[in-house]
Amino acid sequence: MHIGSWSFANPVFVAPMAGVTDRPYRRLCKALGAGHAVSEMAASNPKLWNSVKTSRRIDHQGETAPIAVQIAGSDPEMMAEAARFNIEKGARIIDINMGCPVKKVCNVASGSALLRDEPRIAAILESVVTACQPLDVPVTLKTRTGWDRESKNALRIARLARESGIAALTLHGRTRCDLYQGEAEYDTIRQVKQEVDIPLIANGDIDSPEKAKYVLQYTEADAIMVGRAAQGRPWIFREINHYLQHGEHLAPPTFGELRDVLLEHLEDHYAFYGEFTGVRTARKHIGWYFAHLPDIRTWLDQINKIETTHEQFHAISQWFDQRDPTAPFVNEPAVA
Repeated sequence: MHIGSWSFANPVFVAPMAGVTDRPYRRLCKALGAGHAVSEMAASNPKLWNSVKTSRRIDHQGETAPIAVQIAGSDPEMMAEAARFNIEKGARIIDINMGCPVKKVCNVASGSALLRDEPRIAAILESVVTACQPLDVPVTLKTRTGWDRESKNALRIARLARESGIAALTLHGRTRCDLYQGEAEYDTIRQVKQEVDIPLIANGDIDSPEKAKYVLQYTEADAIMVGRAAQGRPWIFREINHYLQHGEHLAPPTFGELRDVLLEHLEDHYAFYGEFTGVRTARKHIGWYFAHLPDIRTWLDQINKIETTHEQFHAISQWFDQRDPTAPFVNEPAVA
């Protein structure tokens, strides 16, 4: 898999997720086998560039190359300026968001709302690519199959992307109106790959090694992107890679390994966000790590009431001290 001049060790990427794929999480996923990681969505509005939220989202200190930043907006010139700004901050791949389905993004004609305005899409793609080409920075696009199931236009968008010089396309197998409901479909992704000569990354409901292999084979995509299935399970990337290479399952992490992974993640998280924000934003990650363990709800409720990073870290460390470090840890929903 290549994006511009960049090549990647494997075709299993982590999807950009707002409020999730911050710098500590991207670094963790890469360490556990993700071939590539794109930042959280950063606003194209210059008025927001100096905000705490945007500053954190474009902080890539200590992250392995290539640095990829996702930008969102609806104004072609503003998007081009945002691309140049992020390149100055270290971005070596610019990703355009035309897939986010949430209302606050779509209500300002950004994200997947753009799928109803193909001329504006063409203008944005041309503007951003034109800004990035002289700097030798490839531009990628992440989008959905269409606004709704009656107006799927992913194939036309893919052709616009190819004509504009987009280096790779990520396609989520849902429409905007699907949000994250139902099941992703891969027929549209397969059609785009067959008819448009552009590196393609398949996204949507890839939650196991078997599903990853199936999607790669069925769509003939060049890579896959894992999103929600990696929340609380960042080792899914090495599991998928091992299965793709060897056709067998990798052993799950032990409680001892999980302890090391989680506590290191928390330390990095606290250092990144600081005391007040760090202890609060860590709660969702902790919840994901332990989500499917039996009889865990009461303990998690207690963790969520802790107000300091020191106490939070200590409470989790103590929980692991009561477990056999050699026992396998499985954080997956029970099969009915």
